[in-house]
Parts: sequence; C-alpha cells; structure tokens
Amino acid sequence: MSGQRVIVVEVDRSARSRVAADWAAPEALRRGLPLRVVPVAPPDHVTAELADRHPELRFDTARFTGAAVQEPRSLWQDAEIVVLGLPGEDVLSGSTPGTPAREVAGASTCPVVLVPDGHVRADPAYRPTWITVGVDARDPAAGAIRFAFDTARRWRAHLRVLHAWTLPPSAAELPFSVSEEDRATWEDHEVQLLSDAVRPWREKYPTVRVLEDVVLFSPAEALIRNPGGAELVVVGRRHSYGYGTGLPAIADELLRHTRCPVAVAPG
Repeated sequence: MSGQRVIVVEVDRSARSRVAADWAAPEALRRGLPLRVVPVAPPDHVTAELADRHPELRFDTARFTGAAVQEPRSLWQDAEIVVLGLPGEDVLSGSTPGTPAREVAGASTCPVVLVPDGHVRADPAYRPTWITVGVDARDPAAGAIRFAFDTARRWRAHLRVLHAWTLPPSAAELPFSVSEEDRATWEDHEVQLLSDAVRPWREKYPTVRVLEDVVLFSPAEALIRNPGGAELVVVGRRHSYGYGTGLPAIADELLRHTRCPVAVAPG
C-alpha cells in the first residue's frame, strides 16, 4: 500500500461500478487525493474511461495480489472514503459483488458512500449544491457531522442539518389531543437542542452555509422526505439514533426510497 490517503472505489464490469466510479473520481479531485480502483474483475475499462473523463485525476498504484486480495480490508486501511455501487435489487440483502456492503459499512474506519444504481452520472464539471446530515441533537454523532461539514466546505455546498423528534411519552397520557401551545413549547426545546449541538461545528467551519431543520417525524421518514433534494445524505454508524452494527437500518430504508448517494460515517 502507498501509505498516502486515497479515495477507494470497488469496481467490476457492471454499470453500477461506473456510476460509483463517476462519483468517486470528482471527489478525489476535490480532495486532491489519488483514486484507488479495487478490482472485483479486471478494471482496465473503468480506469481508462475515468482517465479520459478526468485527465487531471491521479490513480493510486497499489497492486491487488496475494494477501491484499485475500484480506480486502487491507485495501481500505489508508482510505479517506470508500465508495461502493449498490444495485437496487441488492439493497435489502446489503450485498454487492466483492465484499458485502454491510461488512464494509460495519467495519470501515472511514466513511463509506453507497451509490445506488439509479443515480444519474453527472457531468465532470458539475458541482453539487446540497448535503443533508441526520443528527440526534441529544447525542450527536461527531463522525457524521464532521464528514458532512467537511464535505460541504469542499463542495462549497449548503448543508441541511436535520433533527427528527417525536412527542414525549407524556403526550399519549393526555385525555385530549396535544394543544398547539404544548407542541410549540416542545418543538422550541428541540430547536434549541439542535442549535447547541451544531454551534461548535459552525464555529469550526464558518464558510459552510447551514440550514438547521427540526421535524416531527421518525429519523428515516424525515430523511426520505428530504425537501429540496440533497445530493448526498450522511448518517452515523452507532447504536444511538436507531442504528445498529453494520449497515445502519436507516441507510437501508433510505436506499429503498432514494436515488441519492448515502454516506455512512463511523463514530
């Protein structure tokens, strides 16, 4: 391995690999990092196409033989981001040719971007404008927030920080429906929690344009509704906010309903 940070994309001869590679290539350019193309099948066609579309792109020169192929995680140990194409029919099973997406998302120490096969391949000159990150304001996942802010800074994109909340258990015990006054009071509290959680990140990334959004939905439903249409949705990989080990259930749900790439960021 080169020891330098790289963007890693796994490819075979499928269309989904080209879609994933097309997402990974401009991201490598934005970050000034080489692109490592990890072959499930000979990748020459993908590499040649990327070099033609992105002439300034550098490629990592790692060789994929022996132990590296037998232990794929060694190919990701110096990755900044791992990018995987995800075919629609495999969303529920969480599998993709090569190493299963669930295993990668659950074991990787860096963010894993899952690109659905229905994602539209963008022109190389295109610059994304919106990112959404799901945040539990009571227990914010620093890894997801950091990745979202840093990516928004590099893309010069707007960042929507989304906190989903539900009515307190006491609301179910009320003899009548919840009053607008009570609901407004609870919502104001949630707004303040989110503001407090995001404030340190606003200070660290002062150039990022941030929209704080508090909605009365489940986390998955809030992200699926996604007003404005984010071009990347970021979720955290941890037990809080409804996530378990491996590919978070919320990522599964998102990939069933959106053609937007989903980034799963650890810790």
